[in-house]
Amino acid sequence: MLVAAAVCPCPPLLVPDVAAGAAPELDVARAACTDALGVLAASRPDLLIVVGPAGQSGRGPHPEGTRGSFSGFGVGLEVRLGRPHAGSASRDDSERELPPSLAVAAWLLERTGWSDAPVEGLGVGEALEAERCVQAGEHIGGRAERVAMLVMGDASACRTLKAPGYLDERAAGFDAEAARALGAADVAALKAMDTALAHELKVAGRAPWQVLAGAAEGAGLGGALLYDDALYGVGYLVAAWS
Repeated sequence: MLVAAAVCPCPPLLVPDVAAGAAPELDVARAACTDALGVLAASRPDLLIVVGPAGQSGRGPHPEGTRGSFSGFGVGLEVRLGRPHAGSASRDDSERELPPSLAVAAWLLERTGWSDAPVEGLGVGEALEAERCVQAGEHIGGRAERVAMLVMGDASACRTLKAPGYLDERAAGFDAEAARALGAADVAALKAMDTALAHELKVAGRAPWQVLAGAAEGAGLGGALLYDDALYGVGYLVAAWS
């Protein structure tokens, strides 16, 4: 059963090395992510599942120890998902390299010194239908007696004229409802998200959030919104469920 969840944004700039020591405007978001991961640790899970967007098709499961790299962003920084142990992914297993969202998650876990439970990753296709997202979440919720989730994903990328998706007047309203639903642990609202609109607004977090909704069904968790801003024209949200 799901006992806790942390929802975090996944811009590579969250990693200071990628930002070349810049992007201090993300310090508050980084601190909020640390607080959210603290909620996960306090829940004493038997298993942590990290879920994040992975392009249009997704990349399937990633075992503990899978390598992630920020070389695509011009930085020679590597991370590992969780704490590798006997039987975890090989250092030469390049076929299972983490997608960027899960590499950011691995960096967050390393930064906070995660050692509380085994970690597995799941890259979710951004176009995955809501029903299949929910089904994937239901499966995750039954993986162990005490399951925690770290859910990566950004809100819309259309909040300003300089945003990656340019300005769309619908984006602010969509993000406000997403922030409300995540802050209130509103499973029904997350399941009912408009997938077509989310696609038009370039919402990378829609599918991972709906996976979370599937895992949280019947768990009775409460939520708190820890961060809500639209730096660079992209909606970044941090929430904790317990």
